[in-house]
Amino acid sequence: MSASVTPETKPRIPKVPFWAQIIAGLALGALLGWVARSQDVAWLKETLGQIGDIFVQLLKLAVAPLVFFAILVSITNLRKVNNAARLATRTLLWFMITSLIAVGIGLAIGLITDPGAGTGLTPKDGKLPKHEGSWLDFLTGIVPTDVITPFTELNVLQIVFMAAVAGIAALQLGDRAKPILTLSESVLELLQKALWWVIRLAPLGTVGLIGFAIADYGWDLIGKYATFTADIYVGCALVLFGVYPLLLATVAKVSPLPFYKGAWPAIQLAFVSRSSVGTMPVTQKVTERLGVPKEYASFAVPFGATTKMDGCAAIYPALAAIFIAQIFDVQLGIGDYLLIAFVSVIGSAATAGLTGATVMLTLTLSTLGLPLEGVGLLMAIDPVLDMMRTATNVAGQALVPVIVSAREKILDLTAYEHASSSPIDDLAEGADSDRKVPAAAAA
Repeated sequence: MSASVTPETKPRIPKVPFWAQIIAGLALGALLGWVARSQDVAWLKETLGQIGDIFVQLLKLAVAPLVFFAILVSITNLRKVNNAARLATRTLLWFMITSLIAVGIGLAIGLITDPGAGTGLTPKDGKLPKHEGSWLDFLTGIVPTDVITPFTELNVLQIVFMAAVAGIAALQLGDRAKPILTLSESVLELLQKALWWVIRLAPLGTVGLIGFAIADYGWDLIGKYATFTADIYVGCALVLFGVYPLLLATVAKVSPLPFYKGAWPAIQLAFVSRSSVGTMPVTQKVTERLGVPKEYASFAVPFGATTKMDGCAAIYPALAAIFIAQIFDVQLGIGDYLLIAFVSVIGSAATAGLTGATVMLTLTLSTLGLPLEGVGLLMAIDPVLDMMRTATNVAGQALVPVIVSAREKILDLTAYEHASSSPIDDLAEGADSDRKVPAAAAA
């Protein structure tokens, strides 16, 4: 009699971890990009570009409605948290403190390494950016002229403004707004579910994004920007693995290791996707898994995803301003460095406006009076820089809620200390999604 194969004994194909898929995507993308460039394979380069573009477009497709409903729901969820105003104020305060530390590190590294020296680049190599940022644009651009254009043009800052107004109005209406809030929560869950499907495509998107970057620019381009690129990665690494652990140990008074273990899925996805907003569902899940109450996390993470950017809005503009000043032979003084710090701390919300770090950089340059053509010098290398910048952004967006929760005695220390680094799929299933505010919150 032949032995039957039961479900228990049936061989199963081992599941490849998501992080391993990402690493494989990076390696395959680099290989295909090198082949496309070295062998001049035009169709391969074009295919890689299309794969990367489709992945980015899928992320962008969800950004506008996701931001609107996430901010609206997060503001209304604060009604479930005691001392909501205090939590919101302290969250904003710690956003500013960590940004100030990050910009200080960026300035220090730039002054020590002189990233613009010996590059061979000249002012002629620069070109004006398509999108510029100024304080006037920032202030007047917050309020939209209509309710449709911010969504069609993906002006995240204006979407945040409208969502905040709608959320505050819903709080004022009280019970009469319950039907709208129920609908908004359902739409948000639907959008997050759809975005999870896009996130699962990240390894394939990585192949296209990395492959096209190498096929289009080549490794030789890195040589001209070697010091600047190294400065960005070192600066972000110092913040990510130096400043953040120190704050966790001294301010939150918790061990840093569980934070990195729990937040790792969001950090790795941010590195690949280069989108803080696209990573937001994962960031919120890992933040809740680290013991932050769901009602508070649902406010702090969406708020941080649009305004809290230590990589793009602090380290990068500080180093870029020094780099561009050296290329254009402009001497910066103490007052200029203080201006850079001010812009980074106060104007970081501008990064949500149009094209991420580019808007923040033009805002910084225009404030300092530096030539905006300098932005064009950095556009070619931007995809390589943006990976580390975004990973740092997202880590900071998860860090601040942990710090604030710990100081306010509402952090679930048991959940924090036992945070797992389970893969993306486990998060998508809604693990830990029902965590409520601990009783200590009422103290």
